[in-house]
Amino acid sequence: MQLFKPDEFKYVSYLWDDAKADSLDAVDRLIYRSNLLGSDQRITNTGGGNTSSKILQPDPLTGQQVDIMWVKGSGGDLRTAKRGNFASLYMDKLMALQPIYDAAEVKGAKTPIEDQIVGMYPHTVYNLNPTASSIDTPLHAFIPARHVDHMHPNALIALAASADGPALMREIYGDEVAWVDWQRPGFDLGLQLQEVCRQNPNLKGIILGQHGLINWADDDKECYLLTLTLIEKAARYIEERDKGAQNFGGAKYSSLPEEKRTQTWIDILPKLRGLVSKQARMIGTVQSDEAILRFVNSNDAARLAELGTSCPDHFLRTKIKPLYVDWDAQAETTDALISKLASGIESYIEDYRVYYEQCKRPDSPALRNPVPTVILIPGLGMVAWGKNKSESRVTAEFYNCAVEVMRGAEAVSKYIALPRQEAFDIEYWLLEEAKLKRMPPEKTLARHVVIVIGAGNGIGKATALRVATDGAHIVCADLNPQAAEETAQELTEIYGVGIGVAGTGISGCGPAISETVNITDRNSVCQMYNDVVLAYGGVDDVIVTAGVFLSPDKDGHLPDDKWRLTFDVNVIGGYIVADEARAIWSDQGLRGAMVLTTSVNAVVSKKGSLAYDTSKAAANHLIRELAVELSPLIRVNGLAPATVVEGSTMFPRDRVISSLVKYNIAYRESDSTETLRDKLAGFYAQRTLTKLPITPEDQAEVAYLLCTDSFNKTTGQIFSVDGGLHEAFLR
Repeated sequence: MQLFKPDEFKYVSYLWDDAKADSLDAVDRLIYRSNLLGSDQRITNTGGGNTSSKILQPDPLTGQQVDIMWVKGSGGDLRTAKRGNFASLYMDKLMALQPIYDAAEVKGAKTPIEDQIVGMYPHTVYNLNPTASSIDTPLHAFIPARHVDHMHPNALIALAASADGPALMREIYGDEVAWVDWQRPGFDLGLQLQEVCRQNPNLKGIILGQHGLINWADDDKECYLLTLTLIEKAARYIEERDKGAQNFGGAKYSSLPEEKRTQTWIDILPKLRGLVSKQARMIGTVQSDEAILRFVNSNDAARLAELGTSCPDHFLRTKIKPLYVDWDAQAETTDALISKLASGIESYIEDYRVYYEQCKRPDSPALRNPVPTVILIPGLGMVAWGKNKSESRVTAEFYNCAVEVMRGAEAVSKYIALPRQEAFDIEYWLLEEAKLKRMPPEKTLARHVVIVIGAGNGIGKATALRVATDGAHIVCADLNPQAAEETAQELTEIYGVGIGVAGTGISGCGPAISETVNITDRNSVCQMYNDVVLAYGGVDDVIVTAGVFLSPDKDGHLPDDKWRLTFDVNVIGGYIVADEARAIWSDQGLRGAMVLTTSVNAVVSKKGSLAYDTSKAAANHLIRELAVELSPLIRVNGLAPATVVEGSTMFPRDRVISSLVKYNIAYRESDSTETLRDKLAGFYAQRTLTKLPITPEDQAEVAYLLCTDSFNKTTGQIFSVDGGLHEAFLR
């Protein structure tokens, strides 16, 4: 086969750099090749496909050179893979599994020996590598070439999912590529590929029906170039036959203008999140680009959606099919759409239960959550749901790929899907169930969306960091946009953005975003919530740590405008934040929590902070009133700190010095601000019963706990975190 030159590719990206590759050892060259292939969605989807290289390496015991296959391990992702994502296996031990398999009385896909062989892979591991082998291991091992790529390119799956797939393959590739009908990946399929290669030694690759492409070479760069060439040929063939405006039977509906489309998503997402979260909370990803809109608006969308996705990698996330809602954005109201969504989800759940009952086997895992994870709406686009942001983005990405597969298949032939039983056997495969059971339990605030207002510094930043450790998606909101972004970026560096690459606009985010908000401005608060709804689908918990202390003049006087600002921020701001969240919480129907930060000053009368103290007293009662107003769904509690000097914007250098002077504490002008703060914090600590300085992390821990089920029966309460100030004891 004539391979394309690097500058001849139009539908995939040639990224190989000889200088880079030549600087790497054999294993790192495999990782390099894998990362290049995984970086192009047209080549393979997130988490999909795998690569391998057979490399001579010294045996740890004998020192002799042995043949080792390095292959992407179970659950890895090519785009982000590192050495730790690859399994390493002795080739001679892998080949020794063949006689064991052959000796079984019953052989073939879905037989007991298939699963038993998977249990033997650990006995073939090289150098105690802990990375688990994937079910595709034999597909790589039994192909007699040093380097193997197995990809899920949209263009090739379009051929693999076409009614005329074998004929189209011959027209495009002649006799250099073979066809193997659909079979679930495993040992038996690996043996089939081995036999095809034995009978056709000049083959360059094999199309796996309904599945994807596998190809090989004895040089890794040649293997990479061959992968790209095979995909490019299929893509060119499809694009030459693309139907343009008549794709998917042409348009049936038209899209809403972007601004109205965005507002409609904002209006429906909280209700929709509530509908799909009855069994477990879900996080959403919205996709509304031109490609998905062309599909959902088309005449054939309902028919094709009903057929379901094609690639077996998809079923665990997208389920057998999406929910398509037949709604005319130009002629019907948003209320009508919400009604159709509610009835559509109800019907989908019932259909899914029937599908499970009809297809289940005696040893099938229990019925999983039956709600749709992909919802298609004409005029708007698609929303995908998952247990976290990364998973929902991957789900959206997978259905984006499915749409491209259907476009290609319908352009050159007719799209066909896997039979329902085959789809079920993938979705409920016992090996996949075992993988799910090996996953660690979800953390307490997993699946939650938590807004922390004041997250730019001090208590707010510490709270954002603390809540994130327990699995929450964090909205870092602050009046200072740079400070908010710095906290969100710190969280992103810790937890990453996830492996999915889908999502339109802010919905393409990771588990942490930043928002600029002025809580005294209702429009600003409303815009923050709109962004959060578009990013994640809704809101669960809100923690407000923002507040102001405005110092009086030397006579203890505070002007009227500063009094107003004190109450605007410390009281009215909290009310606005709660009031704007009310509709979202009501639409979702999910239980949540709100924490407002007040102060122990609210119950202690003293000189020098009249406006601040009275505002915090009002905030305490606001908490009690909101607890009544927002019940039973939302618990509202207060966090009452005292003298948290460290990292607090309420203690700038001049206020710290003023306090040191007030209390006759010695200091030097040359001391750093942090040193001065430590002196003041130490003084305050000595006034408490515990004699310990109060830190932002102390406050963050209580704010976090108030959002968890540890306090799920507690609302309308104020929790002092002050080290034990007896003056603040409630009387």
